[in-house]
Amino acid sequence: MIRRIRSFFAGLSLRWKIAALPALGAALVALAIGGLIHQARTSQVAETAGESAIAELYRVRQLYELTGHVDPADTGSALDSADLPAPLAADAGAGRRNTYLDMSGDHPAVWAARPIGSHVLSVRLPLNAQRDDIHELDRTLVGWGLLVVALTALGGAALASRLSRELRKAAATARRISGGDLDARIARRPGQPQDSGDEVAELAAALNTMAASLQRRIEAEQRFTADVAHELRTPLTGLQTAAELLPPGRPTELVRDRVAALRILTEDLLEVARLDAGAEVPDLAVHPLGALVERMAERLGCEVVLPETGTEVTTDVRRLERIVTNLVVNARRHGGDPVEVRVEGARIVVRDHGPGFPEEVLRDGPQRFRTGAQERGQGTGLGLTIAFGQARAMGALVELSNEGEGGAVAVVTLPGAKQGPVAR
Repeated sequence: MIRRIRSFFAGLSLRWKIAALPALGAALVALAIGGLIHQARTSQVAETAGESAIAELYRVRQLYELTGHVDPADTGSALDSADLPAPLAADAGAGRRNTYLDMSGDHPAVWAARPIGSHVLSVRLPLNAQRDDIHELDRTLVGWGLLVVALTALGGAALASRLSRELRKAAATARRISGGDLDARIARRPGQPQDSGDEVAELAAALNTMAASLQRRIEAEQRFTADVAHELRTPLTGLQTAAELLPPGRPTELVRDRVAALRILTEDLLEVARLDAGAEVPDLAVHPLGALVERMAERLGCEVVLPETGTEVTTDVRRLERIVTNLVVNARRHGGDPVEVRVEGARIVVRDHGPGFPEEVLRDGPQRFRTGAQERGQGTGLGLTIAFGQARAMGALVELSNEGEGGAVAVVTLPGAKQGPVAR
């Protein structure tokens, strides 16, 4: 039972937990106060009833001594009553006078008894009115207790709602920063002092400080990448020109190959820098996806599977070809043959039959200059980074996963899909 209660509260949102705790506290306080009041009132009724029963017993004893008999109609007085409660009969048999309170049943009453010679004289006073008064008091206590709990719950809900809005605002800002909006910040409430002692405001300030620090580091990295790429361009151009003047031979081929690799790396770095700076403007137009992918697959020399019905998408052909080319090259370099390209509606699926993507790539996404496990081969790690950046620039989405039977799967989802006849 306790485990179920814990599980229930664990599943509640912070807003409801904050609203429930004051209400629960108020309910416990109301229950304790109500119990004390009920107990005090019951004790008062018992004490007063006992005193009244003793006074009646004294009066009835005097009448008995004068007249020699008792009247049952007079406060339920009797000699050796068969209905006398057992504890009270035992006390009278031991020569003690005592009272007995019985609030159970439909006819609550208080008894008083004492020994007279060989007999036991007793009186019985009904307490129906007193019991009704106690029940009315209990109903009043319950009503006021529920009112207090409801007001406390409303106050807690109002406080929790405000706190929840602040926390959701902070979470939304954090998601915007994670999505690439490095200028996103949490605005301070109007009139709020710098050092207000508000923990939520302190959290917002810490998040803003972290975002500013992260923005400075990322911008410094972007500037460094762009500066390095620009600075490399001039000497690489001269190096390439010099390599072209070398005499034919194997050493010359090796030099030209490495110079070409450096030039490709430099162009990739410049492309990454432009993507980071948001300087890429896509040239969007509506195209038949099947025909585009078929031409790309022919140039790349890989298998392609097209659907029976064609799909038109809004895309930038040059950027789409760059994405597909990078995904296919990555699959060939780090995966295993055969590399397949499929068109499924508005999606392009590139799959290899190698060991699959490393867990850190699936978890964190592609990282520049990191290619994952060594057995996946060599590379700069920029291919997937550029593919993701070009996809974002034209409103597409790239998702990475591993096939259960083995192999890496990259899926490009394009916007603006319209079904129609196959166009090639």
